[in-house]
Amino acid sequence: MFHYTKEVSMNVKEAVAAVETALKEESFGVLWNLDLAAKLHDKGLDFNEEVVVLEVCNPHEAKKVLEESMLVSYFLPCKVTVYTEGGTTKIGMAKPSKLIEMVDNDELKRLALDIENRLIGCLENV
Repeated sequence: MFHYTKEVSMNVKEAVAAVETALKEESFGVLWNLDLAAKLHDKGLDFNEEVVVLEVCNPHEAKKVLEESMLVSYFLPCKVTVYTEGGTTKIGMAKPSKLIEMVDNDELKRLALDIENRLIGCLENV
């Protein structure tokens, strides 16, 4: 699977706050918070679910992967998404290890898997 997703028993606003707290404990910061559903509504489009995209980064890890290959900048920052689907709130992310498979570099694969495991650990704590 290219993603990690889990259901949570809270609303989107509560889940976003919980995700941000969990990320901070692992030294990941939220660079940007995009309320995608609100943006669609602003453009006059009907969309009946909530979806918030958090762009997250650990600057030390970003530096390591960029020093290994600037191509990784295409995948940065990591995204964590909080959304509703059929009345259920979910949190998830694309797995860095799957994205990095497109770059042929074993050290990057190792770093991506470490980052992925840390991010999943954060989401597991929500």
